[in-house]
Amino acid sequence: MSGSKNSRWHFSRLKRSQVAVLGASGGIGQPLSLLLKNSPLVSELSLYDIAHTPGVAADLSHIETRATVTGYMGADQLGAALKGCDVVVIPAGVPRKPGMTRDDLFNTNATIVATLADACVTRVYKVMKKHGVYNPNSVFGVTTLDIVRANAFVAELKGLDPARVNVPVVGGHAGKTIIPLISQCTPKVEFPTDQLSALTGRIQEAGTEVVKAKAGAGSATLSMAYAGARFTFSLLDAMNGKEGVVECAFVRSEETECKYFSTPLLLSKNGIEKNLGLGKLSAFEEKLVAEAMDELKGSIKKGEDFVANMK
Repeated sequence: MSGSKNSRWHFSRLKRSQVAVLGASGGIGQPLSLLLKNSPLVSELSLYDIAHTPGVAADLSHIETRATVTGYMGADQLGAALKGCDVVVIPAGVPRKPGMTRDDLFNTNATIVATLADACVTRVYKVMKKHGVYNPNSVFGVTTLDIVRANAFVAELKGLDPARVNVPVVGGHAGKTIIPLISQCTPKVEFPTDQLSALTGRIQEAGTEVVKAKAGAGSATLSMAYAGARFTFSLLDAMNGKEGVVECAFVRSEETECKYFSTPLLLSKNGIEKNLGLGKLSAFEEKLVAEAMDELKGSIKKGEDFVANMK
């Protein structure tokens, strides 16, 4: 990402925007909404969930920052929650418990996201109809947490300031499909083979590390909220005309044999300005990409079949 966390949390101030959080009462939704409320980039915060949203909105509305906050609750208020929004963030879903894989929750969470996405599409139908296209450049699977974790873990091992570390992470967002490109890290770092392998494994299984540590009380919520906010701020910065904003995200792609793949993306007012691709990979990373393909293709097919069979 361009701009940094002292720079990473530096905001462009050209324009403030309306952001909707769908799933705002949940474990990720509440801290994410708090971070968004704290940003000068956000002028209006629209919070939606199936329960408790009026209370979350009332609580956040007492914070002395510019964003106005409105809570919407229940399916009949979803359309109103989306009206006029520039960015829609969807943290809604059910968390993992110990022993569960992300795949175990697929049907439940896919149904939740599909229902919300359907409402988003209905809301922007006039815009889509006017342009005559569905625009894949404005739909992102947010994998930022993998980058955030990679940055933190590399910084910890090397004694660096995490705010100045940037590790691209490509592929998907589950297990071995999470591929940290340590060879492309800035600043440049090197690890012995065994340490590199262990570091890669920790990044890939970091979500499970949190699930186990929470011992049945949920999955990664606070770090995910941070990552979701970071991606949203990057998107808003780019929409406001800031140049050189780069984030990794899982998008429609022609960079590999997979239809969808996460790579670094140059963002602009229109979403994806340019897919920056995989770049130069080490032999170790090439092997990781090759080994991830079958699982990633299977996950993509499962998602496509789910949508095709939706009633």
